[in-house]
This record gives sequence, structure tokens and C-alpha cells, in this order.
Amino acid sequence: MLDVDSPSDDAQAIVLLCSSLSVPRGSSIRPLGPRSWAKLERAVANSAIGRPAGLLGMAAGDIARLLGIASDEADRYVQLLARSGQLAFELDRLHARGMWVTTIVDDRYPARLRERLGSDAPPVLFGAGDRALLGLGGIAVVGSRDADDAAIAFTERLADSAVAGHAQVVSGGARGVDEAAMRAAFARGGRVIGVLPEGVERRIRDVDTRSAVGDGRAVIVSPYHPAAGFSAGAAMARNKLIYALSDVAVVVSSASGSGGTWEGAVEALKASWVPVLVRDEDGVPEGNRELIRRGAYALPADAVDSPLTAAELIARAEPTVRVAEEAASYGQPSLWEEPEA
Repeated sequence: MLDVDSPSDDAQAIVLLCSSLSVPRGSSIRPLGPRSWAKLERAVANSAIGRPAGLLGMAAGDIARLLGIASDEADRYVQLLARSGQLAFELDRLHARGMWVTTIVDDRYPARLRERLGSDAPPVLFGAGDRALLGLGGIAVVGSRDADDAAIAFTERLADSAVAGHAQVVSGGARGVDEAAMRAAFARGGRVIGVLPEGVERRIRDVDTRSAVGDGRAVIVSPYHPAAGFSAGAAMARNKLIYALSDVAVVVSSASGSGGTWEGAVEALKASWVPVLVRDEDGVPEGNRELIRRGAYALPADAVDSPLTAAELIARAEPTVRVAEEAASYGQPSLWEEPEA
């Protein structure tokens, strides 16, 4: 369903400051990332400016004085805010193609992202499909882009069982495990949340995705420019959104010590956003074994062969004991990096 809501003044200011929408190609101006935005939001709220919309039309000198920041930083804000005319055109174009934009101050922004990610929550999300699905949770299915046949077969069985149990599938939409989970859920008529490592405008061209979105069975979201291509950095950074939008996460296949699946699972274990389950059967990668040693739940392969909800899936997993020194070893810095559009 086409969303034609006009953004509030506050939302418009956030889109201008925190996205590259309508930024000229080749421009050296970088939008604010989540933590930079959270810092600015606090400063604005504690100043005479009061709210994001108050920055619109302000001179750089006034912003610098009222926020107590350097003049070059204030100049950056003014340059980002100066493209409101171009932004209106871009928003109209996206709406005409069935896409929407939501910001962290909007009522329909996913509450799970605000509550679980805090200052790491993306201030702007682009999407297509029914935004209500973003608040319903589900079973996240994550894994390697180069998964073997056994991992793909497990993924398809897991997605089938989730759909049979009326649980949503939450997927990162990348090649390999992510895509297999989405395709299987689509084929069974299930509901899907796709958290993309690329722009929504690119993915909505996919026939299966477009059909599911049009039928109200899928919503796809991305914190990146609608036309952005895939990048490894973007894929790694959006991992936290997959976990935060789900009720439980299943790691199907992971390398040990490196890679997006590994880093995302380790961060999720540290943050305790949701229970993390890991496929456990003969022949799984060493990363699966190591994640279980670090406190993830072992999920036997035959535990996904009947209809299940998120709660039933958790009940079928096998808890492990987290050793203190191992728990200390997986402390990780934030994975968020704002990629180029």
C-alpha cells in the first residue's frame, strides 16, 4: 500500500541531516550517523532551539553559538539542511514508486529499534510495505553468503516451519542463507521482514519481493539511500537491525572470528537483544561451535521440522553455560559505520 504521509517539520530536518537523499553525487558533505545524530538531538533539546525543526533556516553562526559547537560543524548542518526543495522532489518520487521514509521521531518508527539500540538506532529508515509488520517480531534467520547445501536445506526447513507456525521470518536479504529464508517464506505465503544491506529501490524491482510487498505479506527496510548498492560494510552495519526487530535469532552458518555473520552474532550475544540460537549438527562450520561455546543456544537440526513460533523454537534449543572468561572475550565495539550512498 502506498504511503503518502507528508513528513513533519522535525522529520524533514532529520532526513536532511541524516540521509544522503538529494545530496548531489560527488558532494563532500557527509550526513550524520546514528551516534552523531543522538548527540546533536540532545544538544538541540537542551538549547533554546528546542527541536530539530528549529534548525531549519538558521544561520551557521547562530547554531554554533546556541549549541556551543565549532563553526565548521555548524556549517555542515546548514549545508545539509539547505536542500529542502530537492528533498521534497525526492520524497514525491519515492512515494510514487511505493516507498516511504520514516524517522526516529515518527509514531510509526519501530519501537524495538529505539528501545534496543538506543543511540545506535538509525535516525532514518527507507522502506516499502506494511510498516505494522515491523512491530510484530519474528524469527531472524542469519548466516553466511557462501553457505553449503546443508545450511541452505536447514534454512528452508526453518522458514517453512516458521510460516506453518504463523511466525514472521526476519531476514537480511543478502545472498546465501538470508535470501534462501526469504524465498522459502515467500513460497509458503508467509510474512517477511527484510532488512536490506542495500537500497530499497533496488530490491523492490525483484518480482517475488514486489509481489509479497503488494500483498501485504512483506516489508523491506534499509537505513541506506534507496539507490545504494550492496557493500560488505553496509551488510555488517545493518546486522543489529535484524536482531533488534526479531524475537529470536537463528545463526545457520558462521565462520569463526571474522565475517559479518560472526560479528553480528557476537554483538547480539553481548547486547542480549534476543536469544541467539545456533544450528548444531555434524559438519557445521567452526564458527557455529565457537558461538555455542560463547553462550549461544545449540539448536539441533531436527528441532525445526514441525510448525513453530518464536517461543516454541527457543524451548527446543539447548542452553549452554557461559564461562566468565569467554564472555569477557567477545566484547566488541559498535559495528555501525555510515557507508557511502
